[in-house]
Amino acid sequence: MITLRPAAERGRTRLAWLDSYHTFSFNQYFDPEQMGFRALRVINEDFVTPGAGFGTHGHRDMEILSYVLAGALEHRDSTGAGGVVHPGEVQFLRAGSGITHSEQNGSASDPVHFLQIWIVPDARALKPAHAQRRFDRAQARSGWALLASRDGRDDSIGLHQDAELHLCLLAPGDRRSFELAPGRHAWLQLARGALSANGLSLAQGDGARVSEERRLEIVATGDAELLLFDLA
Repeated sequence: MITLRPAAERGRTRLAWLDSYHTFSFNQYFDPEQMGFRALRVINEDFVTPGAGFGTHGHRDMEILSYVLAGALEHRDSTGAGGVVHPGEVQFLRAGSGITHSEQNGSASDPVHFLQIWIVPDARALKPAHAQRRFDRAQARSGWALLASRDGRDDSIGLHQDAELHLCLLAPGDRRSFELAPGRHAWLQLARGALSANGLSLAQGDGARVSEERRLEIVATGDAELLLFDLA
């Protein structure tokens, strides 16, 4: 079964410096039917104006991934980590027992567009941690690139949860398949473009819940950038 989460039905926060779309309930947007899926709790699509961003604030007990689509995202946190994340990279923050951080647009002239993703860990009060990885775009264009996993295999980011994040980049007409083990679920998040998944059409910004499916057949109907979460 695949259930569409249309982009047009997401929550939205609009500020002078931020335009944010919420796939699941977040901040002042609340929908009891959209509280996350499995261990996946937040997917926010954020557009931040030049020179602005999220000031220093705190989190606990969450695995946080930032996936940059355009521009540059500048990070600082209380572990002493910092840096700038560009397209082709993914950033990870383990909030664990408590961490403060800031996320700023790293450019004074260009907006930054990124996905902020929260995954609930399988343990509380973990030691805070930060990581940043460049992923294999060639692998994503030819198959699936593994961005995050429980065991950190293939130089992916290690998560404290039975979850994996995969990426594929497709040209019009490209096809991909993905096998789900028995009892596994998936969430599809189409960051850009258009495609179909087992015959269901997705447009940019759409998401989809997947349960009781053993195989996904993806067909791109335009250039597409797809994130797939494989979840317990």
